Amino acid sequence: MVESIRVLRPGWLPQSIPELNGIRGLAVLSVVLYHCKEKLSGTPLYSAAQWGWAGVELFFVLSGFLITGIILEARTEPQFFRGFYWRRLLRIWPMYVLLLAVVFALNSSWRPHASGVHWFYYALLLQNLTRVALPGPLVPTWSLAIEEQYYLLWAPLARWVRSWGAMLLLLVALLAASPVARASHLYTLSTTNTLFHLDGIAFGSLTAFLLYTLALSRRAWRISSVAVTILGLGFTIYCGWGGSPFTDTALALLFAGLLLAAVSWTGESFLYARALRLTLLTFFGRISYGLYMTHMLVFILIGAVDGRLARFGTVGGLAVVLIRLLASTAVATSLWYGFERPILKLKSLYRGGTSRVRPTGESDVPVAARFSGGAA
Repeated sequence: MVESIRVLRPGWLPQSIPELNGIRGLAVLSVVLYHCKEKLSGTPLYSAAQWGWAGVELFFVLSGFLITGIILEARTEPQFFRGFYWRRLLRIWPMYVLLLAVVFALNSSWRPHASGVHWFYYALLLQNLTRVALPGPLVPTWSLAIEEQYYLLWAPLARWVRSWGAMLLLLVALLAASPVARASHLYTLSTTNTLFHLDGIAFGSLTAFLLYTLALSRRAWRISSVAVTILGLGFTIYCGWGGSPFTDTALALLFAGLLLAAVSWTGESFLYARALRLTLLTFFGRISYGLYMTHMLVFILIGAVDGRLARFGTVGGLAVVLIRLLASTAVATSLWYGFERPILKLKSLYRGGTSRVRPTGESDVPVAARFSGGAA
């Protein structure tokens, strides 16, 4: 007999989890720091900045967790798809279209054809599948494309699969596909191909699926989070900084453990949870979408500052990093209050499907761009 999936949202899990915005803040700051790493050479921050690309793996895990929670809670709604994709449209496309318009207007060499990437790749969010390098300001969009491709298929699968075992096998297959593909050295595919970057989102989805379907106590989830975090950390150290096809998988496992710890200790005085609730971190989490989507453009536009401060050596490099962070934060903050937040209020115009579901955090924010390896 096929066992049906019973969604059992934990009674201790609140509707809003501020720690998740803290995780977003850490993730986006890691990515920004990564793109400043050359300016941090010779400082203690350089080593940390080299690992900054991992912030996107954290975004993938968080995004998979959030969206899967939304899907599971709303999967029985009669107008599920209309509500789900309405929310995705409002959350993703306005900022994305604005970025494309600004970038293409500023520099003709960044436009489709001139840059080597046909316009329909951008229109269909398929630019990550091309082997042509994206223009600098648009590099963040390749991971956005991965996320949207994943959810285009994941939403109907998560709604229609009725067997708990089948869903588990599906998620395990998804997270295993990427390390296998990376180990197979499929050189005919772009390094940003979705097939190479499924494990992070799949780990997040698996975490949400287990949390919502297994009737375990909060204490059991806390113990599990510690065990997964230790296992993921050990696996990451074993795989090393780069070169291993399993490094991303190890990081995804580590971040899944940290995410589960944040959720299971939410609202508690535990030091980790308190750190994630810091006002500065949650602020950066709130503006994270605009920050990671526009920071590369901002860096380019204020590029003259780099040359003027270069003669001051390490001090000048640190000054450049600070200026970049302040400028990109100012732009992202303006976009949040003047553009993103007013548009997100339009979600209330549609009350069917998932429009009423807010399972874990302030908003279902997409991933940041991942700039590891040849993707930069």
